Amino acid sequence: MQNFIEKLGDILKKSKKSVIYFFKNNVLFSVFIITSLINGCLVRFFTVKNYNALSPVLADLAFILIIGAFAYFFKPKNRFKYFITWSVILTLVCLINSIYYTNYVSFTSFSLLATSLQLGGVTGALKTIMELKDFCYIWAPLSLIFVHRKLLKQNYYSKIKIKNKPKVSVLKALVAAVIVLGFFVSGLTGTDISRLYKQWNREYVVMKFGIYVYQGNDLIASLKPQISPLFGYDQAAKEFRDYYKENKIEDKTNEYTDIFKGKNVIAIHAESIQNYLLDTEINGKAIAPNLKKLADEGMYFSNFYSQESVGTSSDTEFTYSTSLLPASSGTVFVSYWDREYPSIQKLLKEENYYVFSMHANKGNMWNREVMHKQLGYNRFYNYDNDYKLDENIGLGLSDKSFFKQSVQKIKNIANKNEKFYGLLIMLTNHTPFEGVEDQTDLDLTYHYTKKDDITGEETTVTNNYLKDTTLGKYFTTAHYADEAIGEFVEELDKEGLLEDTILVIYGDHDAKIKRSEYDYYYNYDPQTDSKRDKNDPEYKEFTKYDYELNRKVPFIIWTKDEDLRKKINKEITTITGMYDVLPTLGNMLGIYDEYALGHDIFSEEDHYVVFPNGNWITDKMYYDSQNGQAIVFDEESVISKDYIAKYTEIAEKEIAVSNDIIVHDLIKKTKETDEVIKGGQK
Repeated sequence: MQNFIEKLGDILKKSKKSVIYFFKNNVLFSVFIITSLINGCLVRFFTVKNYNALSPVLADLAFILIIGAFAYFFKPKNRFKYFITWSVILTLVCLINSIYYTNYVSFTSFSLLATSLQLGGVTGALKTIMELKDFCYIWAPLSLIFVHRKLLKQNYYSKIKIKNKPKVSVLKALVAAVIVLGFFVSGLTGTDISRLYKQWNREYVVMKFGIYVYQGNDLIASLKPQISPLFGYDQAAKEFRDYYKENKIEDKTNEYTDIFKGKNVIAIHAESIQNYLLDTEINGKAIAPNLKKLADEGMYFSNFYSQESVGTSSDTEFTYSTSLLPASSGTVFVSYWDREYPSIQKLLKEENYYVFSMHANKGNMWNREVMHKQLGYNRFYNYDNDYKLDENIGLGLSDKSFFKQSVQKIKNIANKNEKFYGLLIMLTNHTPFEGVEDQTDLDLTYHYTKKDDITGEETTVTNNYLKDTTLGKYFTTAHYADEAIGEFVEELDKEGLLEDTILVIYGDHDAKIKRSEYDYYYNYDPQTDSKRDKNDPEYKEFTKYDYELNRKVPFIIWTKDEDLRKKINKEITTITGMYDVLPTLGNMLGIYDEYALGHDIFSEEDHYVVFPNGNWITDKMYYDSQNGQAIVFDEESVISKDYIAKYTEIAEKEIAVSNDIIVHDLIKKTKETDEVIKGGQK
């Protein structure tokens, strides 16, 4: 036993000496590995919060070791340039994802960053979305710089040059990486690998693979528009055919079938308008009284969810138009614009409608000039060519001026065409929610009467309350947007454009405002002019699930025709998604798309909505696929494992089939194949 202890002691001493020797002769390598690994852990701690997970640590470590190994191909004095370059890159990966997750509860992608270069006006929002913690990652490159300067003073690089054996050092680093990678891979499951490949469940990928592997894989995924069509087509085509054979969409009829057949349609894409705004007042002033009035008079879908991904507004346009989900990687408008998609626009054109779109921003924003042609629009009016820039707010022409100028254009279209369908895309209510402070009467301060305990004298106190918050700014621009919609409806009526027309309004997505802002809003204490403490009996927790469910957007169908209005005037509380619009509204207009993923909610009993990240919601529960947790709406309901498995499988199939349609252009190629087969049979 004593011999064993002595041998163990010798081994530990030798190991200690080897470690010390390694660090002395590989100082920059060691600092690079340690700082980058810590930053990777910090990102996860601040976002997905899986503090005890070993798997992502091993993945990040293997990734960093492989990168670090190649530094030994450079001379000692040049290795610093290599390490600092990679340290800055990895720091930016951590910094950008930390900011993005805090504000959008997801991780960013290369395709999104490439597209964001269009969003010049949005850069002003940085000051409202960055937090102090986001600056903590810069310690990594700063540490490298500090250590490098010390090493220069010690003439370290000249000394190490004598001992330099690059091939041995590279081999050691790569062997270490392979060993770590082996431990990591041994703990993976088939589900883990599948989700890494598909990339749509970003949070899950980071939780299992770490931030660096996620971002590296995302880089590969961003190249899919060029690479993917070359691989996997046969399998994708088979799954596509099997899916639609198994889930054949029947053209069912119901009480709303053809109710709007032949009617004109004006659709309003309401930027960042959320559902709760319709019932919210600030100091007795309604934020969205016009939308509320239209909802009360028309058909109002109060449990309606947008299904956008990184493409935000463009994703919503795509899903609304085609009843397909956004692409798992990149955005359809930018990366997959050259595919064939059935759409509400094309279907209405077949019914002799003139189809147009209008937007108060640049025509190339989200590649709309190109993509709108692909969707089937006859013409896209935008401020580059068709509007007088008489009032700029935020990213472009103000909503009020946009609508006012658009009415005359619509009048000209109506005079020249028997039937028309038009989409008008709003803009003013876009982050950073600024520019209309002097144009609305919404008071964001809080007024209350305070009584002096000694004298009994009463004084009126005014607190800033929401005045300097992002949520307060959002309420202001949303109120302005609602006024613009009200004025637009009035102008349409004056010009006689509502007589044979259906008005459709949808919120394109939520405002992407931090949960902490809502926590403050719902727990404001005027006496202290601050948020209530969690121990306060009046404190109301605004949970992660409250936040997710609060992201609902309005979907409203309205008509001036009183007889028609009586037939449709109701609130629809059924769970509904953006991909349900084409089949539901299409049934009312007398059009039908055999490839729709959504459903006509008046013909289906099984109601659910699938989100691009794999989450799903039914009338019974909301399921978070990232962590396998859920919230049940009726606490007395008993939800079985089979119920969860059923909808999880549905979600994964819909996401996969939709993505295959987009990436492999399956609808076009399937039609071509069918035509060839039919031709051969003749």
